[in-house]
Amino acid sequence: MNKLFLAILFSLISTATFAQIGGSRLNKSSIPVDSLSYLNPKDYIIGDITVAGTKYLDKDVLIQIAKISKGDKINLPGEASANVLKNMWAQGLFDDVQLNITRMNADTVYLELYVTERPRLSRLRLNGIRKGEVEDVQKKLNDKTGKIVNENLLSTTTAIVKKHFNEKGYMNTTVDIKQQRDPADSNSVILNVNIDKKQKVKINEVIFEGNKAFKSKKLKGYLGKTKEKKFYNIFGSKKFKQDQYEEDKQGLIEKMQAKGYRDAEILSDSVWKHDENTVNVKIKVYEGHKYYFGNITYAGNARYPATTLDKILRIKKGDVFSEEELSKRLNGGTPDGSDINSLYLDDGYLTFNSEAVQTRIYNDTIDLNIRIYEGAQYTINRVMVRGNEVTNDKVVLRELATKPGQKFSKALIVRSTRQITQLGNFDEQKIEPKPTNINPNDGTVDIIYNVVEKPSDQIELSGGFGGGQLVGTLGLTFNNFSVRNLFNGKAYKPLPKGDGQKLSLRGQANGKNYQNFSFTFSEPWLGGKKPIYFSLSAYTQLSSTGQFYAKDNPLYNYLRINGVGVTLGKRLNWPDNYFQLNYSLNFDHYTLDNFRQGFLFANGTSYNIKLTQEFSRNSVDAPIYPTSGSNIKFTLQVTPPYSLFNNTNYRIATPEERYRFVEYHKWKFDAQWFTKIAGKLVLMSQTRFGFIGSYNKLVGPSPFERFKLGGDGMATYQFLQGSEIVALRGYQNFSIVPQGSGYNSDNNPGSPIYNKFTLEMRYPVIASQSATIFLLTFAEGGNTWNNFRDYNPFNIRRSVGVGARIFLPIFGLLGLDYGYGFDKIPGLPQANKGQFHFSIAQSLSGGFN
Repeated sequence: MNKLFLAILFSLISTATFAQIGGSRLNKSSIPVDSLSYLNPKDYIIGDITVAGTKYLDKDVLIQIAKISKGDKINLPGEASANVLKNMWAQGLFDDVQLNITRMNADTVYLELYVTERPRLSRLRLNGIRKGEVEDVQKKLNDKTGKIVNENLLSTTTAIVKKHFNEKGYMNTTVDIKQQRDPADSNSVILNVNIDKKQKVKINEVIFEGNKAFKSKKLKGYLGKTKEKKFYNIFGSKKFKQDQYEEDKQGLIEKMQAKGYRDAEILSDSVWKHDENTVNVKIKVYEGHKYYFGNITYAGNARYPATTLDKILRIKKGDVFSEEELSKRLNGGTPDGSDINSLYLDDGYLTFNSEAVQTRIYNDTIDLNIRIYEGAQYTINRVMVRGNEVTNDKVVLRELATKPGQKFSKALIVRSTRQITQLGNFDEQKIEPKPTNINPNDGTVDIIYNVVEKPSDQIELSGGFGGGQLVGTLGLTFNNFSVRNLFNGKAYKPLPKGDGQKLSLRGQANGKNYQNFSFTFSEPWLGGKKPIYFSLSAYTQLSSTGQFYAKDNPLYNYLRINGVGVTLGKRLNWPDNYFQLNYSLNFDHYTLDNFRQGFLFANGTSYNIKLTQEFSRNSVDAPIYPTSGSNIKFTLQVTPPYSLFNNTNYRIATPEERYRFVEYHKWKFDAQWFTKIAGKLVLMSQTRFGFIGSYNKLVGPSPFERFKLGGDGMATYQFLQGSEIVALRGYQNFSIVPQGSGYNSDNNPGSPIYNKFTLEMRYPVIASQSATIFLLTFAEGGNTWNNFRDYNPFNIRRSVGVGARIFLPIFGLLGLDYGYGFDKIPGLPQANKGQFHFSIAQSLSGGFN
């Protein structure tokens, strides 16, 4: 009975198995499949293998996956056929797999591997989020299109979406994916990804345990971006982001160790849900003992004695032990570059290396031995530039402080990088100096400066409303011009470029009654061999109501100003090579007819021949967003003292006679300092002073070259040449006049003395080749005076405000500020308080405004 039961059971198993292996497509002349039985298995030779049902997958690859080949011996029925199916299912690529016998011939079997492929992803639909968010997430999921839709794809997609929003503070994001057949392709599906971001999760409380030497408030301050949801936490988003939290934990330990607690560590930490939208964070720390520096000795230093190295290291026995500070002063990282590594690298020791070894730890003191590996001194063999597709090699190479034959110097490479940045033709974020071909046999090294060109030409195209009329402006500035290729047709792409010259053309008009046209050309290397700066400029301006009124009409007025100027300058090597000395000679011609706005006289012709000397030092590290350095200028401008030799009786002279040849001496001091506060946050501090005096009391003050303070500082339709405009945000244009002078912003001729002070905190939002955007907050003050008897630098008009700057290569620097002036202006009740200021094409290179 038992044997009969087993025989029936094997027969059923055999039939069930081969119902999956095949039988429906047997050749009638073949051996019947029913003759196969587990009770009598038999070895067969595989005569051939075919694959059916595939659409995207390679048939040969599928046969390899199945691990069977033509000519192999297979035992049927047996485990071999089951293993084939197992191998195929393991790939996760199929909805159905069958191994069919197509025919059998004696001891030869012919097999067919039939598969039904799983559908592939044709496209993703992201639902429940904004259009901009869809684009951001889609970029991270683009590589999923065309892949097989399986559990791995669904889980990966869900994880990517959740991670994206978790990084932005949406810790409770849920993702629900629904599959939909693509009507355009029966073997493809559309995934509808339904996203619910929920609300951003913020930090309710950060709790510290185990801290005794450090107050919890101090430790919370060490967590740079993990901030509690408190009103006084101005900086930081207060959102909980796991990646930022991990960084902050590492930073916390580093800061504790920098205070001498070298054994500090985090024993444990946890994050748990406080409510639906906030979490609590608990961090248990171990502080350990506070350590101090002990004796510091040196080994391997042949070039510099220990006394010199001690002065550079600036660490004494008894100072709080800090590996971070030790590393900065040993291997670089100090703001001024005063570290031992820089000392050697600036002296040619390119392969210099050092290591601080803790030789003894006793009580709370650590002794150090600094082991120095000086290596050989290297000289520069070749200097090359790569990536300058437009700018000629000579324009870059002549600016470099690193020259063939010099000793290798890290400081000179840093200076050269700054000089390339100052050209304005390259992306300052991508300038990469690289020592290469280091040859220890002859002690030489090559230096390659890798650069990336950026658009440097600018266009100003605008329309504005000023003086009750519409004014149009068109300005073109070519910052990398080439005069020598003006007549070379092949060099026009679309204009001749590459020689680092600057050509600026600007026109502003509203028709016949206001016109302003100017031309400027500058060459920073006159002759091409020495840094001799040359500039040539010319302009003409017209303001008139002549087309509306006859000359005998009291409303008629006319002003024409023509001017030309030439400048020569030279870079100096003393006191250091950041200094520049410029001399300018300018001639201005004024014609006034009943023009009573902005000057001390209304009729006549004036000639202003002025010689200007400018002594400056500019060491800012970048032209658009400086983070360090300073920009200081001292300017003296003089005219000939005509009153000493022209035999004019100025006691009875008319205004036309008095101001026919303008005479004055003008003194200015302008200074800016840029200081990095923390990270990318930069403080810009500025002071400005100006004074214009006369040679002869009988002549009186000059009607031109005076200072007009207040507003945005823009050279627009509101003024003509002959006055110097100084911005003071929070007040109307030109509204800051000397107390009791009787002038206002409409008839202000300018003042002979002014002061201005500014503090400005800046933070960059975007810094790239295509655009630079930074936000700022400012506090500034300034005032004007008629004479030094009334001068008081502490009596100023004060204001505070916020603003933004956007630099686009084609348009230059654009600015928008909102300022609030605290001090009332007599006679102008709306001149202070809230004021918006827009500016365009402001000066770069740390320029003054």
